[in-house]
Amino acid sequence: MTDPRSVEDLKQALKRLPGIGPKTAQRMAFHLLERDREGARLIEKTIGQALSRVNHCKRCNNFSETEVCAICASASRQSEYLCVVETPADLEAIEQAGVYRGTYFVLMGHLSPLDDVGPEQLAISELMSRVAENTIEEIILATNLTLEGQATGDYLLELLADRPVRITRLARGMPMGSELEYMDPGTLDQAFSNRSQP
Repeated sequence: MTDPRSVEDLKQALKRLPGIGPKTAQRMAFHLLERDREGARLIEKTIGQALSRVNHCKRCNNFSETEVCAICASASRQSEYLCVVETPADLEAIEQAGVYRGTYFVLMGHLSPLDDVGPEQLAISELMSRVAENTIEEIILATNLTLEGQATGDYLLELLADRPVRITRLARGMPMGSELEYMDPGTLDQAFSNRSQP
């Protein structure tokens, strides 16, 4: 180790971000320290603010600075529809596409035995509590079409099988292995329009 301890610590911290390996973390650390200390201070400030202000909406489990997020609080949403997604990024992709006016529930991940992520690491018990309120007519399982997303959807399908509610999944026109946050609005529109019962 030739860099000062603080630089090494910064590189290790940056490596925690998804898709950031040792070389990229080093490049980012050196850039912030050499050329953009003001940017580094801004990052420090905004991360601190986000950590202190952002929690989970008590209705949908999405990130929120208030007890109930803006989507759940909106009277214009169709509350009889509940779209279950893996991540806030998936919710954001659907919202940006403008193809859905119902409500959401965010699991905050997917089942992944290889990564030690089981049902207890996801917000599945909170989802079941939400469904038990008996105000929902249709649950749309909008998990990603990856192996983990499919397994998560199948698991939820089993859990919800005895509930008196219509359960649908997004149309299979979406490419296998794809993730919602990378879908274009047209593809998402078709997936919602052509959703079907599994």
